[in-house]
Amino acid sequence: MEFLRPASWEEALAAKAEHPSAVPLAGGTDVMVEINFDHRRPTHLLDLSRVRELHEWETGGETVRLGAAVPYSKIIDGLSSELPGLALASRTVGSPQIRNRGSVGGNLGAASPAGDAHPALLAAGAEVEAESVRGTRSIPVEEFYTGVKRNALAEDELIRSVCIRKADGPQQFSKVGTRNAMVIAVCAFGIALHPATRTVRAGIGSAAPTPLRARVAEDFLTAALDEGGFWTSGRTIPPAVAREFAELCSGACNPIDDVRGSAAYRRRAVGVMARRTLGWAWESYRTTGSGPTTEGGAQCA
Repeated sequence: MEFLRPASWEEALAAKAEHPSAVPLAGGTDVMVEINFDHRRPTHLLDLSRVRELHEWETGGETVRLGAAVPYSKIIDGLSSELPGLALASRTVGSPQIRNRGSVGGNLGAASPAGDAHPALLAAGAEVEAESVRGTRSIPVEEFYTGVKRNALAEDELIRSVCIRKADGPQQFSKVGTRNAMVIAVCAFGIALHPATRTVRAGIGSAAPTPLRARVAEDFLTAALDEGGFWTSGRTIPPAVAREFAELCSGACNPIDDVRGSAAYRRRAVGVMARRTLGWAWESYRTTGSGPTTEGGAQCA
């Protein structure tokens, strides 16, 4: 196994072009586990730890451009107001040591259905900036996942950053695991209210071959809130509407039975999380207006 260690982004792109099978390595929280268990034996490892811009972020008027190697701990400390859903999800990732090394870019590159960042990215509205020596392209996050642990990157492309819409309303995240910490999600759910456009987005993790949006549920709730005048009045969402939203989220799942949980349990748990996170997010909207929140729902159960 050959170890490549570029000092700049340009050198990294050149190395990836010369060795398309090279596996990118930043935090290493997924890659090194696979290598240690002999699940993967790449010919080249591409260490990106010295590429400075991958560890930085930029905050614009409407979006945050998050470098691919920014660790979860930095998101929690520095971006909880701008990206509350992602910050909540970041708090549930592994141990403090893993949160100091693991990154959203690594989560995307691994493309595991159980990755904690995925539901929050789907709910917030994110785009993945992929780059190669041939140029740069932007991939909507819902189009990035192409299969179990497969993504839309070309062989010579690397993830440079993730552009995520800044929260204009409350966001929530919840996941179910076999214990309360340092656990792979049995299933996970993220929701974001977007009062500026009067829309709702919801992301589901570990309940289908890929992370996915609950589009039918989103459309139902968006229409119900609009037709009922809830955005203006701030009235409590009727239980029947919340139940229908939860059932549609459950229906969006395509889970499997495995050692962590049954398909039936995953569908049921996603529905419960959808109803609860909607309640937390809407209560925050009712009491604080359109401002984002980082209180309430991140939990393992």
